[in-house]
Amino acid sequence: MDKVVASAADAVADIPDGATIAVGGFGLCGIPTVILRALLEQGATNLEAVSNNAGVDDAGLGLLLGAHRLRRIVASYVGENKEFARQYLSGELEVELTPQGTLAERLRAGGSGIPGFYTITGAGTQIADGGLPWKYAEDGSVAVSSPAKDTREFSTFGQTNTYVLEEAIAADFALVRAAVGDRHGNLVFHESARNFNPIAAMSGKTTIVEVEKLVEPGDIDPHDVQLPGVYVHRVVELTPAQAADKRIEKLTVREPGQEG
Repeated sequence: MDKVVASAADAVADIPDGATIAVGGFGLCGIPTVILRALLEQGATNLEAVSNNAGVDDAGLGLLLGAHRLRRIVASYVGENKEFARQYLSGELEVELTPQGTLAERLRAGGSGIPGFYTITGAGTQIADGGLPWKYAEDGSVAVSSPAKDTREFSTFGQTNTYVLEEAIAADFALVRAAVGDRHGNLVFHESARNFNPIAAMSGKTTIVEVEKLVEPGDIDPHDVQLPGVYVHRVVELTPAQAADKRIEKLTVREPGQEG
């Protein structure tokens, strides 16, 4: 089945208001920049985003955030986005902060048909006990708090610990980026850009991927496939200029002649 669509605009045309989107990438590494910009131009609003982070103020999910298209974010790290902090603290945005490994497993579980799992991460904290501020009111009070989660005792390796029940995430749409993809949706990621992309793709009921290089079925060695095409529904081929447009989140350089 040829899953290639004509454009990013066509790929996101049916994403409705209120949809949940899982977005791959880590910081600015491996983020689906072209698809996110197409979604911004498409106009869908009131979205819930599931992503390791919220991009920066003028890139990635930060574009949707700045346009007030997001009502809720499930994320692990959001420290590089001033607009995110402003919207959260002013009560404009609901935020569910989730431990990074837990978020990764919730996405993977959603794509594997596993409704939930127990993890030791967060036991004995507000992650388990509830009370984390998800949303503030305009006056600075807490309008919505995280609920308490089910906990159980399990014995592993001769030691008994408390574990926290975490529910899987199954997104309406997943937006990801890959280095190489074929027309059947089989994907290969470039080094650390692999990050959250495969598990975000797994979690989506409809998964849209932008590929830097499109090849024909059979051109990718089966041993090199990092995400099989069964998880992918639409493939967008990037232009060379789009593929090369990769921002550096923080650039640190030394002065000429400076040692170390």
